[in-house]
Amino acid sequence: MHTDTHGGNIWDMARRAGCEPADIIDFSANINPLGPPSWLREEVSMRLSGLAHYPEPRCESLVRVAAERFGIAEDEVLVGNGSTEILHAFFAAWRPEAALIPVPAYAGYRQACEVVDCPVVPLVLREADGFVPDLAAVSRALTELPAHSAVFIGQPGNPAGRTVDPQALRELALRHPQAAFVVDEAFADFVDGLDRLAASRPANVLVLHSLTKFHAIPGLRLGLGYAAADMAALVRRRLPDWSVNGLAQAVGLRALADEDYARRTVAETKRLREGLLAALGEVGGLTVLPGEANFLLCRVDAPGLDALSLAGRLFESRIAIRVCHNFEGLDGRWFRVAVRPEGENARLVAALAQALDRPVPQRMVRARRTPAVMVQGTSSNAGKSVLATALCRILLQDGYDVAPFKAQNMSLNSFVTRDGGEMGRAQVTQAQACRLDPDVRMNPVLLKPSSDTGSQVIVLGRPVAHMEFGSYIDYRPRAAEAARGAYDSLAAEHEVMVLEGAGSPAEINLRRHDIVNMAMARYAEASVLLAGDIDRGGVFASFVGTMELLEEWERARVAGFVVNMFRGDESLLAEALDATTRRTGRSFYGVVPYVTRLGLPEEDSVSFKGAVDAPRSAEQVVDIACVDLPHISNFTDLDALRDEPDVHLRVVRRVEDLGCPHVLIVPGSKNVVADMRWLRESGLADATAALAGRGATQVVGICGGFQMLGRVIGDPHGVESRGESVEALGLLPVVTELSPVKTLAVVEARFAPSGAGLRGYEIHHGRTACVDGGGGVPCVLRADGEAIGYSRADGMVWGSYLHGLFDADAFRREFVDGLRVRAGHAALGRIVTVRDMEPALDRLADIVREHLDVRRLYKRIGLM
Repeated sequence: MHTDTHGGNIWDMARRAGCEPADIIDFSANINPLGPPSWLREEVSMRLSGLAHYPEPRCESLVRVAAERFGIAEDEVLVGNGSTEILHAFFAAWRPEAALIPVPAYAGYRQACEVVDCPVVPLVLREADGFVPDLAAVSRALTELPAHSAVFIGQPGNPAGRTVDPQALRELALRHPQAAFVVDEAFADFVDGLDRLAASRPANVLVLHSLTKFHAIPGLRLGLGYAAADMAALVRRRLPDWSVNGLAQAVGLRALADEDYARRTVAETKRLREGLLAALGEVGGLTVLPGEANFLLCRVDAPGLDALSLAGRLFESRIAIRVCHNFEGLDGRWFRVAVRPEGENARLVAALAQALDRPVPQRMVRARRTPAVMVQGTSSNAGKSVLATALCRILLQDGYDVAPFKAQNMSLNSFVTRDGGEMGRAQVTQAQACRLDPDVRMNPVLLKPSSDTGSQVIVLGRPVAHMEFGSYIDYRPRAAEAARGAYDSLAAEHEVMVLEGAGSPAEINLRRHDIVNMAMARYAEASVLLAGDIDRGGVFASFVGTMELLEEWERARVAGFVVNMFRGDESLLAEALDATTRRTGRSFYGVVPYVTRLGLPEEDSVSFKGAVDAPRSAEQVVDIACVDLPHISNFTDLDALRDEPDVHLRVVRRVEDLGCPHVLIVPGSKNVVADMRWLRESGLADATAALAGRGATQVVGICGGFQMLGRVIGDPHGVESRGESVEALGLLPVVTELSPVKTLAVVEARFAPSGAGLRGYEIHHGRTACVDGGGGVPCVLRADGEAIGYSRADGMVWGSYLHGLFDADAFRREFVDGLRVRAGHAALGRIVTVRDMEPALDRLADIVREHLDVRRLYKRIGLM
């Protein structure tokens, strides 16, 4: 096992392991476990154009801000290309006759001395004292050295991570005014409430302050120093102009101002450190010293095993630790580990326990996460649902027990499960791809927009309340908790999970409240495929832009890209694919072609409307129009009609688009009161009544559309209005009263005029009753005999609460054949389209499998 004199050489580790640097869990370098600040990429990107100009030669702006932070004069501040540059400049300028280094200590102190041929006198610290310098012993040692000497004190020290009393350190420096004290506060930012010598120090003290460790930017190189004006001036003369580049200066300014990141880092590092300390202490075979920074010093006590051998065993699992055998004052049993994120700490403890042949401490036993892949998109309607459906069926075909999941769905297209729960229709299709019964845990949070600013919130299949956006933000933590609980429960029952995101993970105004995209991917430990619809244009810019807006931890979750909906010769994309990979560091998992008439329910109303707005063919002799209500819902009721080869289905938004169709369908609505007003304001209410009066067009209403065909819609409980009633179309002799209690039921029914069997579900607020003597006829009857649909006596106007009624193959063909006959064409008299999604799902899976690197994906998520 090869070791370096400094931790963190991730590039060399990866070469030796034969893997990517990202595959190494690096405990050898003491970097902030939170990772860099969320603004880092934004700041660097914004400043790139400035690279055409020289930066400030002496970092004047950064000096000013640092001085303000610690309440000191600007001429007491030094800036270097890492604090190591300041250290070397100090030794070159000060030229001490000897240097006292309490050991074990950072090897860079001795290296700085050796460069100027300064003799080093080690002061070996005692393990019994936790390797904390005894300042009295330091004082005695200094009396035996030349007056013009230097002494190093880590505050906190490295590798032990302990601090000394700051005031006692100041007093020591005052007792030895001829000596120079180099106080290294490289890790001081991690120590809560530490009295910093950076702010207050005797004239013979130089304080080193690294910004790269605390802000997780060691590759950028930036350090500060603080000293009395005359000492600072001496050092400054040894620092060249422009040694700190413009990017580092800009990041430093932002870092010093980010108090929120600092507070979160200190609190989270303490929590993680204490948890890791306790777990390592329970492993056995180790001695672990308590520390105050973001690392812990450990000793191997197992017979016949040293730290180097232990590191070799851990490296087989691609876990790197810092072997401390080259720290003066430590023997070959000592090693150091950084404090990392919780999951990585757990992996370290488990690997250590295995290497030491010890049980894993119970506190660190983590149930193995179910392998998971997540499909996210560069935008809405990027094809996420279809790709997730395809992956569900591909995994099923390959013998895996797979289940779908979407934490939060915003859709007007919902479904009722067997037990009366409500969930998004897309996850129902995905469940069918997995050959599973739909389960509300697959879509634990459903938002059904009822206005431009509010939605009905449904959690685990049950309505909670109507909420405006602000109210939902307050409720969101509870929704997120329900989503995580649903995921854990569902994932525990299956071998692999396919998750779907929503919209874009990079929406600047929504990311802070995210529970469905990267936040869920992190919780599920899912690898993310980022999909983009090339048919919409700008897909490669969207890939690059999305990655630029993601934080580092989010970028780490992205496995690669998928181009969706491509038409043409894939080889023509080679240049764009390569350029995108170079810019983002992520490659493409596939280019999926544009596929028409899949025979699957559409993801949302936008896709639905696009699909039905195709030109009419000669074969399509039946013209069916659907009113495009502002709050249209459950539009998949018409999917089965769209799939019939002799039906032309179109949407109507204006009176001039209406024409004289064979059938006009008024679909479901999430807000019937508002949509009824819109029908009147648009003129479509009068036009619909005129069509019904002429008798050439059959008018059909489904759910909310059924309510609108009646005479009055009352809302005394204020479900969709301020408690008012609205006059409906008056085409059926029925009246409706909306109710705060929602009807949710899976229903067996029949179409009374023909006896055809129907199956679907009810999902509505309120009840509709036929007016006595009005001439209404029950036309859809539930199995219990209750009427859930009425028609006019001549059958030319009818409606029902039953969603999915056209999914019944026999009834649908009966309905279409009736329209054919009225249009002067012969009835086909046989079922033409079988509403069976199995062939469609297999076809989709076959297409996607052919164009997606499935084997690589399986390796990524741990299935191979």
